[in-house]
Amino acid sequence: MTAYNLSALLERGASEHPERDAIVIGETRLTYAQVDALANQVAGLLVERGIRPGDKVALTSPNTPYFTIVYFGILKAGAAVVPLNVLLKAREVAYHLTDSEAKAFFCFEGTPELPTGTDGWAGFEAAESCEHFFLITADPFAASSIEGAETLFGAIGQQPPQFETVATDEDDTAVLLYTSGTTGQPKGAELRHRNLRDNALIGESAFGASRENPDTFLAVLPLFHAFGQTVVQNGALAYGGTIVMLPRFEAAAALALMLKEKVSFFAGVPTMYWGLLGALDESIDVSQLKANLRAAVSGGSALPVEIHKEFQARFGVTIMEGYGLSETSPVASFSVWGEPARPGSIGKPVVGCEMELIDPQGWDPIVGDEHAVGEIAIRGTNVMKGYYKRPDATAAAISPEGWFRSGDLGRRDADGWYYIVDRTKDLIIRGGYNVYPREIEEVLMTHPAVSLSAVIGVPSEVHGEEIKAYVILKPGATATAEEIVAWSKENMANYKYPRVVQIVPSLPMTATGKILKRELS
Repeated sequence: MTAYNLSALLERGASEHPERDAIVIGETRLTYAQVDALANQVAGLLVERGIRPGDKVALTSPNTPYFTIVYFGILKAGAAVVPLNVLLKAREVAYHLTDSEAKAFFCFEGTPELPTGTDGWAGFEAAESCEHFFLITADPFAASSIEGAETLFGAIGQQPPQFETVATDEDDTAVLLYTSGTTGQPKGAELRHRNLRDNALIGESAFGASRENPDTFLAVLPLFHAFGQTVVQNGALAYGGTIVMLPRFEAAAALALMLKEKVSFFAGVPTMYWGLLGALDESIDVSQLKANLRAAVSGGSALPVEIHKEFQARFGVTIMEGYGLSETSPVASFSVWGEPARPGSIGKPVVGCEMELIDPQGWDPIVGDEHAVGEIAIRGTNVMKGYYKRPDATAAAISPEGWFRSGDLGRRDADGWYYIVDRTKDLIIRGGYNVYPREIEEVLMTHPAVSLSAVIGVPSEVHGEEIKAYVILKPGATATAEEIVAWSKENMANYKYPRVVQIVPSLPMTATGKILKRELS
């Protein structure tokens, strides 16, 4: 048993450099000392209201200082954070509160651009276990916009800015992170304090992070998601960095903030990089962006090789591609810092982590050359404790030896670098042949008129499944669906090329910027 609480990441910064900016949003700048003091007030409130070590406390907020303040306040109180997607509706909020057995719920009031508010309140009222509701108002001095709801700032007003963090063990649950629920109901992944601590501290080996030269991070990834929470929020605080928050990703606004705040570390999903490239014009001082930007990392879904190449050419920075899941805190692998990039690769396992290829139908390792495909399995300090209240699901996902099966198909080259082939559930079987959508998407994006693509399988009476591609054209480009089909036939094997192409202005995406293929048909 080893005493440790993840809030030590913030507390160390408040002790060593209290006046340094921890969070910037708009014209507001909060120091480490201020963020820590506000988190202490939240912790004091929770303890006063009867929250005990091990209790669950839910939080829904866009990228604002309130997310970080409440997040660490919950941890300081010895409770576990249950971060919720800001786009959840009342029924979904109620499900998450009930399933996690949350005792309290902090909910952002919502704006026309950033919904939550009344959906959160309705979800709270429908939940059985939740006893306390705190509305996070954008204006600290505003009254509650929901009748009967208590505001966060009204509640913590009488709490002192000092608080003695409740002792927790490093194996206690720090965060209950719900999976996206693409198959069945969402499940809560129990992440330990040490899981999240060790994953935040990969910064030095994985990204060249240094406490002597702390980075300025742009927080455009939602902090309620594992990637933004660990790599941006916790990773920044672990090395004394500054977090510049943007509540909603908009490419032009992101570029403006990168220039204004001299952002040196950018983390995003592939569609964000696509957006940044599309927003560059003569009004943007690209030379200054290049001078400031030290590191760029991508995760969440496969980064198209064409985007990788174009970003490097225009920004002068090689995107480091990584891989992980909610269940792995989330980072499992990354490109190797200081080594030449291998576009299309998710790199090697990070410190404290192992990866292996296994039979998708069992646990046996895949034996073969670098073309052999298997399901990626992960073992290490980053792997979750298990799925909350779901022992059968945990046993199916984690072997007795501690290997977690990812559901992703991959291969490994002779140097130990991994490559994602596709999700096992996205695999298309056309006429008995395995077709990997990612491969088709990569080829389509080499077409001179294609900006972005998404490939799915659709039912076929003749072949079982047929290949369909959704395509966004580049600005000013012209091409018909028939022309793209004909071009594909010339550039792909007969069983691979899409027989159906649909040109669209946009693609459905999750709150984290992933293409939502289940909404395509």
